[in-house]
Formats: sequence, C-alpha cells, structure tokens
Amino acid sequence: MKLPDFQDLILFEDDDFIVINKPPFLATLDERFGNAPNILRMARQYTDDAQACHRLDKETSGALALAKNSEAYRHLSMQFENREVKKLYHAVVWGVHRFDNQLVDRSIETTTKGKARLAYKGKPAETYFTTLEAFARHTLVQCVPVTGRMHQIRLHLMYLQAPIVGDAMYGGEDFYLSSLKKKFNVKEGEEEQPFIKRFALHAAKLIFTGLNGREIVVEAPYPKDFRVLVDTLRQYS
Repeated sequence: MKLPDFQDLILFEDDDFIVINKPPFLATLDERFGNAPNILRMARQYTDDAQACHRLDKETSGALALAKNSEAYRHLSMQFENREVKKLYHAVVWGVHRFDNQLVDRSIETTTKGKARLAYKGKPAETYFTTLEAFARHTLVQCVPVTGRMHQIRLHLMYLQAPIVGDAMYGGEDFYLSSLKKKFNVKEGEEEQPFIKRFALHAAKLIFTGLNGREIVVEAPYPKDFRVLVDTLRQYS
C-alpha cells in the first residue's frame, strides 16, 4: 500500500495532542515481526516525542490519539485507565438487528496467537450497542465500549449473533456484491473479490479532556471502503 502523508491524516492538533484518522491496514505500533511502517513511526517523523495513547487493530480505521509530550501522555493514559475517554465505533454487521443501547457484559480472555475469547474467568468487558441503520441483510451499528479489552467489540457482536462483515476470525463472512446485485457479472477467468477487504469497523468519534481541562471532541469521517460499503447497502435495501 502507498503510505499516506502523516499531515493529511490529522483531524485535530494542539500543543499536547494529535488525533488522526488512521487508515486501515496500518498498525498503530511495531508488530512482532518485520519492519513494516506504522503510525507511531510516522508520527515521530512529524514530532519527535510522539507516543500512542491507545491502539486500534491494524484493520480498524478511525480516530486515534497521540501525545506530543510525556505530560500529555500521562494525562490521557490516566483517562483511559479510569474509563473517562468516550470512544464511539461504527460497524457493519450481518443480519438485521434492532439494538437500543443494548449492553453486553461478557468477560474476555486473550488466548495464544493474537486471538481472544469470551470466558467467565476473563477480564470484565462491557459494550453498548445501538442500531443506526438497518438494510436488507445487514445493519450499521454504533458500538460504545466501556472497557478496552482485546477484540472486545468484535467478540461482543459475535455474542449478539451480529458478526462484523469481513471478520472471519469471529464468525463474520465476507460480503460479495453478487449477493445483492442480480445481474452481477465477473469477467471470465476472474474471481469475485470481497466488497471490503477487511472487517468493517471504524472508530468514528473520540472524546477526552485536554491538559487545560477542556473537552476535546473529534469525529473521524469514514474511509472510502467503509463509506462505499454503507452507500451500496443503502442503495440495495
């Protein structure tokens, strides 16, 4: 993938914080293997002391906060620890669902190989779900996690039998346009590709408090793949 210009990703910036709209397929931090580019490295080329205050999964797009100095990093890290940061995600899920601020309170434990699972002996995990828009066979859902466990939203949606489109790890099949479009033709010798080549999860909004005590509210527009998916489902519903 062609690397974006870091400055083009910035949604908000002051003397202490930067909030970017993280593109999909770019890790927040160094991965275990290889030397692939990531958000933190790009941020440190922009401002030397940048630190990531939280992380988004590699495939997840959206609002990601970075601190520009150690005081700002401590300040926001404490807000995350005390569950004072509000994070709103949007997900496109399989099935038609009518969630009205529905709470899922199911503990999560991490397993080997970067997976997690629901488990009674895991760490407490809570997420609220609200339907934003229902389509013919899918739903656009707002997800508000209270805790920040690994793969929390993905696991809790699987628990609700509403797995995220493209999330093969947790029961979400790929979406193909041919399933909606009756006269969809693939060129001879070619295979139809999934409509979105990742799981359809986007961090749409981030709310936290700056060092001066003021509330910082940042909204992240959908990236192209997510936006086109939602528009297409609308068109065929």
